[in-house]
Amino acid sequence: MMNYWNNWDMMHSGWGLGSPFMGGGWLILILLWTFVWKGLALWKSARNDQRYWFVALLVINTLGILEILYLFVFAKEKLSLIAEPPKKSSSRSRRK
Repeated sequence: MMNYWNNWDMMHSGWGLGSPFMGGGWLILILLWTFVWKGLALWKSARNDQRYWFVALLVINTLGILEILYLFVFAKEKLSLIAEPPKKSSSRSRRK
């Protein structure tokens, strides 16, 4: 019978929570990546009152792909990576 508690491979494999040098850090990075994009997309869809998108983004897990597409392609107010310059007001200021 095999003793699993003393076997290094059995203790540090499985769900990816072992040493980062053994591949365990990837799960944490993927979770952080997904949570950030999912949070942004859910917040944006709720603010835009897009209920169907909110439910789809909440239920479907695509490692951030659907969320990124929503934010940059499908949202009413698309997310922009480039900051737009402030709009000039139409009223002119008078000099004294």
